[in-house]
Amino acid sequence: MDLTDILPGKLGFGAAPLGNLFRDIPEEEALATVEAAWNDGIRYYDNAPFYGAGLAELRMGEVLAGRPRDQYVISTKVGRVILDELGDLSVRDRAERGEAFAHGRANRVINDYGYDATLRSIEDSLKRLRTDHIEIAFVHDVAQDLWGDRWLEKFEEARTGAFRALDRLREEGTIKAWGLGVNKVEPIELLLELQEPQPNAFLLAGRYTLLDHSRALQRLMPLAAKRGVGIVIGGPYNSGALVGGPNFEYAPANPETLERVAKIRAIADRLGVSIKAAGLQFSLANPAVVAVIPGASRPSRIAEDRAALNEVIPASFWQELRDAGLIDLAAPLPG
Repeated sequence: MDLTDILPGKLGFGAAPLGNLFRDIPEEEALATVEAAWNDGIRYYDNAPFYGAGLAELRMGEVLAGRPRDQYVISTKVGRVILDELGDLSVRDRAERGEAFAHGRANRVINDYGYDATLRSIEDSLKRLRTDHIEIAFVHDVAQDLWGDRWLEKFEEARTGAFRALDRLREEGTIKAWGLGVNKVEPIELLLELQEPQPNAFLLAGRYTLLDHSRALQRLMPLAAKRGVGIVIGGPYNSGALVGGPNFEYAPANPETLERVAKIRAIADRLGVSIKAAGLQFSLANPAVVAVIPGASRPSRIAEDRAALNEVIPASFWQELRDAGLIDLAAPLPG
């Protein structure tokens, strides 16, 4: 089944902030944000056990449980298993939980891309999300920097374990689609080149954005188009860096990134273009991209994203970015 047959629209909801990403978000604020997304008409919700050690799934499940299940789509991820036991806050445990989710639940998180762990992960997510099926399952962060050059080992573990489990779940109808959810292009390229198995969905976070897109343009986007596999773009604002935040890819932004943002913002401000609009519309302009899922931790952010999606951006803005060397000459542009 093609992603375009599953997803209900171009704009989805990224749930990482619901896991207390970077700050301790009050429960009522988190729940109100999901409510705002629903009221706005958003019907695609992306999640992961890793987001706050299950907190984001629990919060989303609480709100969506009262909605008709055939009216919305959920994607979640496998590769991390949330244990009932609490973490000991050792260096290893903090690394597995992620410093960005220091305000999440204290449950211990383990990395496991095996067959049985994948089945357990989906079963646990179904309980937290209060549903009996999940439309899309992504194998999460198989190329995460935590393992450095060992990412091929993790890919092989997933190939013989998680991929097989997800194939089974797709055949049984528990999921409709599966693929990788990563912040590197290499594992997606590798999986697309394999004859077996047959993934039918990918989530690429932070690697096809206004700030960072050249590598994905070289091979990934043409390869995905050739294989007819859609790509969901996560992190279109690169953890907030694009829209003036201090973080890029879950860590403090370096001076080079901040300088690039300043140059983009200067052109945008002069032409009256919102940075959010530029970010969302740039990602969606590539024909291989089927949806974009900005994260939100406040209800007001939902309306901002919707307005950004609908904003009319003059062609002169994109031309100035190209002339300044701020976007790749090969990148498809909106309009």
